[in-house]
Amino acid sequence: MKGKRDFSGIKKLAPFLKTYRGMFAAMIVCTVLVGVFNTILPLFQQYAFDNFIANDTLEGLAPFIVLYILCLLVTMALDYVASFDCCKLEMYLLRDMRRAAFNHLQTLSVSYFSANSVGRVHARVMSDTSAIGSIISWDVYQGGWNVTYVISAVIIMLALDPLLALCVIVVVPLVAVASCYFQRRLTVLNRRVREINSEITGGFNEGITGVQTAKTLAIEDRLDARFSRNTARMHRQGTKLGHNRALFYSIIAFASSAALALVLWYGGVLTAENAVKLGTLTVFMTYAQGIMSPVQWSVDAIADLITVKVNAERLSALLSTESDVKDTPEVTAKYGDTFDPKRENWEPLYGDVEFRDVTFRYPDGEENVLEHFNLKVPKGTLVAIVGETGAGKSTLVNLVCRFYEPTEGQVLIDGRDARERSVGWLHSHIGYVLQTPHLFSGTVRENLLYGNETATQAQLEEACASVNADKVIARLENGYDSCIGEDGCSLSTGEKQLLSFARAILADPAIFVLDEATSSIDTITEKLIQQAIEKLMRGRTSFVIAHRLSTIRSADVILAVHGGKIVESGTHEELIKRRGYYYGLYIKQFREEKLRRQEIIP
Repeated sequence: MKGKRDFSGIKKLAPFLKTYRGMFAAMIVCTVLVGVFNTILPLFQQYAFDNFIANDTLEGLAPFIVLYILCLLVTMALDYVASFDCCKLEMYLLRDMRRAAFNHLQTLSVSYFSANSVGRVHARVMSDTSAIGSIISWDVYQGGWNVTYVISAVIIMLALDPLLALCVIVVVPLVAVASCYFQRRLTVLNRRVREINSEITGGFNEGITGVQTAKTLAIEDRLDARFSRNTARMHRQGTKLGHNRALFYSIIAFASSAALALVLWYGGVLTAENAVKLGTLTVFMTYAQGIMSPVQWSVDAIADLITVKVNAERLSALLSTESDVKDTPEVTAKYGDTFDPKRENWEPLYGDVEFRDVTFRYPDGEENVLEHFNLKVPKGTLVAIVGETGAGKSTLVNLVCRFYEPTEGQVLIDGRDARERSVGWLHSHIGYVLQTPHLFSGTVRENLLYGNETATQAQLEEACASVNADKVIARLENGYDSCIGEDGCSLSTGEKQLLSFARAILADPAIFVLDEATSSIDTITEKLIQQAIEKLMRGRTSFVIAHRLSTIRSADVILAVHGGKIVESGTHEELIKRRGYYYGLYIKQFREEKLRRQEIIP
């Protein structure tokens, strides 16, 4: 049962291989035949020695050469087919596994990405699939050849001369034991070298990206000392790895030479006694030199299989992960799923939102963030959410957007439980602008069209002009067709924010969500955007997570969040009169802004 559990991850990946079972089978058959032909080729050498050289004649040489060349051509053709199938199989498997992993990631809820780092997810999708694809294709290809070669060579040697065959076979256990021993040591040392290399890469990256900070703190010497320690460790471990690898290969070379020496010694005795022909001795010499590498590879393959088991289990775990937020089969049947939406069944969204007796606790949390919370948000209402950094202001927004499901209670959209309609339907009616905007690699136009893929040039220009993003685009060399790099790296945070606003406007959503969206924009631009936002929000339900409290004084309802819970609610005037938590936040920020103005204008 334990073995079954250990390799269950690999078994879960069988459907990927099943699609290409014909190609896989053809690769195996061709590889096995290549191994057979490779072991047969030395027999031509035996025939040439025993019939042409020993008898000092060339009679029958022509058909011999033709047959030998034909054998080589068949071997080459089979090897080509096997290698090409192997390459195709690897590429197909990588494509399918990565596509399946990427698509599955799109269906997972926000909680999964909160609990798993980008590096970890990236490793599963890229590194693990690469290891799996390589094992299933190239390692199977190599394994088929090696196993076939060893078995065929042993059979031929036993058939030619059992005692002489033992001279070669007796060395095999030495190679196997040495391979097992050194494989463990090399694996451990390789792991240490990779870990140290990661630290060196991280230090190198920090030294470059943080050069300004390092200079202002005058810590170049400490960074250099740390980098030197890591490179010294890398040198020691790398040298130790090289020493063990060199010793291992030397032992394999010694074993091969020992087998060859035994064959030459005993074979020479038999040849002198005319018990074995010279051609037969040359066959054994070829096998003695060629059989050691396949034996070594077989031990290495076992270690690779153990390693790839971990890769397969991690990828299987990812593909088996279920989203915390998912539609019921009935909802999917009517509205479709993420990749096959049935838009013809999607109703328009009016904009009424209601929290009905909602209790919520984050999946990795121990305390309820909301308890029996009730709030009606009619269409066109502006809800502002305020609080200190880390207070939990995004909780309500996460529930409205259905990034999380309520632990208890309901979130109603237009009077119906949000779970009665698809996540895709809801998200298509929400415009979300984040505090840290994300732009996709590509052009400005491509990024804007994510908001509305059918938007005309006139609509793009109108949306950008409404939030002053047109000024940003005018400065770019190719305007709307300018490439902005990965995550808009060629733009400032404020410029990316403006384009994010324009993209949200193009979507023409029924619900607007602004997550401290103007915190990265200067005060003058913020005022211009604020005026545009006020126009855009008219008639739309809006949730604003506010950074500057002065921007949400006109909100229909303000929710003050403290310690992850809503402690106050009401209009600006009502909350100021209460002189509670909101009042304290407002006065504190008002004083800070007043001091900043005094510093700017003495």
